[in-house]
Amino acid sequence: MRTAELTVGLKISEAGWLSTFQDLGRERSEYMGVPCGGAADQHSASVANILVGNLRTATSIEIMGGRFSFIPDSPVLIAVTGAPADLTVNGEAAAMWEPVCIPAGARVVIANARGGMRNYLAFSGALQTNLFMGSAAPEARMGFPQQIGVGQDLQLHTSYAGFEHPYLSQPLFRLPVPVPAFNPGTWWIDIVEGPETDAAPGIRELLSSRAYTVTAKSNHVGLRLDGPVVHPEGLGEIVSHGVPIGAFEIPHGDELIILGRYRTLTAGYPIVAFATKASLPLLGQARPGQKMTFNWVSSSQAAERYREEQRLLAVLEERVASLFSAVRLPHASALAPSPAAA
Repeated sequence: MRTAELTVGLKISEAGWLSTFQDLGRERSEYMGVPCGGAADQHSASVANILVGNLRTATSIEIMGGRFSFIPDSPVLIAVTGAPADLTVNGEAAAMWEPVCIPAGARVVIANARGGMRNYLAFSGALQTNLFMGSAAPEARMGFPQQIGVGQDLQLHTSYAGFEHPYLSQPLFRLPVPVPAFNPGTWWIDIVEGPETDAAPGIRELLSSRAYTVTAKSNHVGLRLDGPVVHPEGLGEIVSHGVPIGAFEIPHGDELIILGRYRTLTAGYPIVAFATKASLPLLGQARPGQKMTFNWVSSSQAAERYREEQRLLAVLEERVASLFSAVRLPHASALAPSPAAA
């Protein structure tokens, strides 16, 4: 484990539309009725932390739209991931999806996110913040909003003290980073069958052939989609049951709901499909107006894609640990298994 040697102050001068402390969510909380929460785009949040030598589960900052800027009073090592955006350091463009060395007093700006909804900002070290049930993830319904505001002074505990190397130039490091594609136009989302798929006649053909639009009523609880639906038949009254992340619900109205990480844990609506685990990060980036359609896959195909995604993250962890060790940059135990998101 890394020993914190320095405390760095981070002055927040712009805070976007909504910026919060975030991590991968709570473990072992749902049996007590508390949603796991955590980053909407778990892939981007994980990669940001890996790129600065942290464990995937470390606290980062989730930025939802607008301009976010800060000035550190000492050097910091950062990474910014998520939706394509403009990252600048003292007005000079810097690259997303790679480690970036920030000198003391430099102004860092993240702005103009496009093609997605959220960015993730990770710092080498540990951001100081309160925890609720062991996690920094917000839980506003229980009085734990974790929102970051203009003028706030954040504290970072870190072993990073600046970095210069005569044989490395921009880009600073060349790493096998699995960067997702934020394609323009309609997104294709992989889904598998749900318990009420067969009770909704024609739902398979409908979901795979029609475009659905994310509405402005969407949030961390779930995406609400405008588009054609088929109500299941012959089910009678459905007893309230557990609902996982990514469940496709059809309520009494004519809309489609895809449940997110802050969903209620039980519901009585029919579930006609599930988003695959590997598709959830992209759903976490969907903004109002985004169109999507769906691709049916088998459970084995869904599991294989997720395993491959995790393999690529493990390769990145190994490469970062090796490189940081070689150039004497601080890093956590990146080769140890990282706890999966709840």
